[in-house]
Order: sequence, then structure tokens, then C-alpha cells
Amino acid sequence: MNKTHIIFFFVSLLLFSCKKENEALPRKTVGKINTISVIIDDQLWNGDIGDSIRNKFASPVIGLPQEEPLFNINQYPTKLLEGFMTDTRAIIVVKKAEENKFEIRKDQYASPQNVFHISGKTGADIISCIEKNAPKMIQIIKEGEILETQKINSQTLIDPKVIGNKFHISVQIPTGYVYVLQKSNFMWLKKEIIGGNNSILIYQVPLNTINRKGDLISCIVKMRDSIGNLYISGKEPNTNMLTEEAYAPYLFKSNQDGKEAYETKGTWQLNNDFMSGPFINYAIIDPEYNRILVLEGFCYAPSKDKRDLMHELEAIIKSVAINKR
Repeated sequence: MNKTHIIFFFVSLLLFSCKKENEALPRKTVGKINTISVIIDDQLWNGDIGDSIRNKFASPVIGLPQEEPLFNINQYPTKLLEGFMTDTRAIIVVKKAEENKFEIRKDQYASPQNVFHISGKTGADIISCIEKNAPKMIQIIKEGEILETQKINSQTLIDPKVIGNKFHISVQIPTGYVYVLQKSNFMWLKKEIIGGNNSILIYQVPLNTINRKGDLISCIVKMRDSIGNLYISGKEPNTNMLTEEAYAPYLFKSNQDGKEAYETKGTWQLNNDFMSGPFINYAIIDPEYNRILVLEGFCYAPSKDKRDLMHELEAIIKSVAINKR
């Protein structure tokens, strides 16, 4: 065997090995944020089972001024299960079978991915399974979409030093956001979009600002309204930001970076002005630094859907990690 044949042999062997290695790697998931694929035959989809799925997974997002669905749903017949839709991050497979069953399979067709298999002997059995497991499924899907958004954001981030030095935290804020205002205990970043803007607020207040044994919502509303009065206003005098009174905010006890936190969702408005929009506020109890660390996202986009804008802000907020002393 001459030298040329030997080189050709080893190059062919290398290419073959690379091909086999690539084939062994899982496919990467694709698709728009907050979109799920439902694999179900048309007959079931157009009946009570389909209604149950739509009622759970396309229910209105809380905290938005107009109704928008929790997820966009793409439905496909079961015979297309092996098609391109198996590359999506969240898949719900529904069918009639000889046993009632609920199963979650991670990365079944691609990665990262959650595939939820629901089967039942009757339509009533399937609906019962959906009703029972929907809250858990929604939580898993939402967490997956947050992680995907954070992964996208992490590709290009603003310099973390300014925020890190001031607040002793790391937080993944993508490029596009710029500093609007900086004070000793307050920071406002904004990103302009077509038809509006997204904003991130970071600030810290004393631990006693929120009475955890009292009316939490009142404390948080008072806190954010005082910040709005100090730092955020429209172009005209006396147009400070405040929490809209017509819609009671939603409050959830949460956990962020291992610390107790309170998540508040509601609507903001400018006093004596027409501007308004949704907000999400995370108040993190941080005894180590003797403070409440607050990260808030809000958007102004009167002519746009706001679900995905708020989702981006939530992903940014949930990326925060507090540095140890």
C-alpha cells in the first residue's frame, strides 16, 4: 500500500468516526418560545379532550392587561409523530389505549426536551389525567422555556461589573439594554423595541420595608410606588409611576438563589398620564447584606402582545445570583 492509499484510508476512517459520533449526539430542539406541540388525532382534538387541553395550556396569562394564552399550541395527528415537530422543546402526546397512564420522558427525540405521554381507556379517563397533571406539566414547561431564554440571552451580555460592584450580584442581562439612571441604591436599564420598550429595575431597601407577618401586597405596592415616585416619571410634571389600583396584583411566595422571595405581578401606570403596562417584581429577602434586593421588569408596548416581552424580563430576573460575602 503506497503512501497516498494510507493517507486516504486514515482520512476516510476519521470522517466515518466523526459521522458516527455526530449521529450519536441528540438533536437540538428548535421552535419559538412558549410554544408546545400536541400530538393527538383530530377526532379527540375537536372534542372534550381538546377543550380540556386548550383550557389548561392556552388559559390567559395572569398579570397582563389583555388576554394572551399561556402557550401557543400546535396540534398534529398521531401519524405525524415522527415528523419535524418532534424537535420542539415541549410535546404532549395524547391517545386512547388499554391502560390509563401518565409519563414524562426527558430528551426523547431531541435535547433539551420534555415529552408528556397521556393515555386512557376512555375520553373521561384522559380528561381526568390532564386535569390532575396539568399544573405540574405547566410548571415544567415554563421552567424549560425560562432556561432556553436564559441560554439565548447568555450569548451576548452587557458588562456585569457595574451591577456586580453596586449590588453584589451577578445577573444575565443581554445586550440591547442600556443604563437609563444610576443612583446609590437604584439602577434602571431599558431596551428599545419596535412600538415600545422593556425595562429592568434593580434596587435595594431595608429589611423592615416588607412586614412578612402583615399585608404583604400592601407593603410591596407601597415600596414600588415610592421608588416610582423617586425615579420614574413621564415627560410632564407629576407623572410618576405607580401600581394601577383597578387591578389587584398577584402575589406568590417564591425562592430565588436559595433565598426567600416574593413574586408580584400586576399593572403599572403613570400618574396623570395614559401610559401603562404589566410588571413583574421579585423582592428577595437577603439577611446576609441586611437588605431586600428587588429586581423588577416592566414593559410599555401598547400595540404589541406582551407575554413574550414579560417572559424575557422574568428570565433575566431569575438569572440573578447573590455573591457571598
